[in-house]
Amino acid sequence: MSTSADVERAPASGDGTDPAAPTISYREAMRAALRDALERDDRVILLGEDIGRYGGCYAVTLGLLEDFGPDRVRDTPLSESGFVGAAIGAAIGGLRPIVEIMTVNFSLLALDQILNNAATLRHMSGGQLEVPLVIRIPTGAGRQVAAQHSHSLEGWFAHIPGLKVLAPATVADARHMLALALREPDPVVIFEHVGLYAATAPLASVEPVEDIRSAAVRRPGRDVALITHGGSLPKVLEAADELAGNGIDALVLDLRSLRPLDDAAIVAAVAATHRAVVVDEAWRSGSLAAEVSARITEQAFWELDAPVGRVCAAEVPIPYARHLQDAALPQTEAIVQAAVEAVRGGA
Repeated sequence: MSTSADVERAPASGDGTDPAAPTISYREAMRAALRDALERDDRVILLGEDIGRYGGCYAVTLGLLEDFGPDRVRDTPLSESGFVGAAIGAAIGGLRPIVEIMTVNFSLLALDQILNNAATLRHMSGGQLEVPLVIRIPTGAGRQVAAQHSHSLEGWFAHIPGLKVLAPATVADARHMLALALREPDPVVIFEHVGLYAATAPLASVEPVEDIRSAAVRRPGRDVALITHGGSLPKVLEAADELAGNGIDALVLDLRSLRPLDDAAIVAAVAATHRAVVVDEAWRSGSLAAEVSARITEQAFWELDAPVGRVCAAEVPIPYARHLQDAALPQTEAIVQAAVEAVRGGA
């Protein structure tokens, strides 16, 4: 259960909702999930840069050091390869480490450990070794922290056999996916979009998550399927609202799991609408959007009434300046335009 420190009160509202109803933010949901994990299993430890006294770069681990002590919540040196490697060894030795890498760009410094060790050891040992490791990585742009802190590299990790890759886009998924990830015998990478940390939901609506392999239909529709994940979900839902005003009924599919992909849900969304637009904050070339598009053409080609559309980031390093950053990222207007073109052929 969430503690009082993990719950806010909703501001006054004129929409008929209870202004005193408790809400929980995405950030607080992740913190509550970490707290639960630490309380339920003495083998769980947290490792990462500034996760202890500072409370984490995005304040997700705030207060956990005080409650669980430095043996379980460990500030590490600025060495991603070092502390990820230590976590892999701890996992093999029987612990359940949860690692926080400060930003997705820095995860590349640990890619050797993740790809050549964590993802391969079960296979190379003939099943004798398990690596029950969870790696949490803030990802994405929108906060004006420039090119070395803003990219969306989820597709790179989704390329790697031996990993499971998750992208919780809702408060409920942030609250409950971690517990399921900790049950996995293989390493799990959880991408948390930095633009979602302040998002809130009524506490009563944060229902348990049943699995971490299935996509979720966030909005039903019949005219076009908008397929996305992570931080792009709010923009896609906003686009679906705008499209409804134009007489276009958009289905919104949240992938949730990037490896494995839920092919059945993707095909079902295309079969229900006969058109698809994939929205991905990563670069278009070699992207996860390209993989989803390829699977649609392989498995649902005869269901399509129009080419698969893609809305991705511009092929540039993410700029610092706000207007350039916004221009480089998928925005609601571009999603609406792509959906209209899919439905009406650009007319």
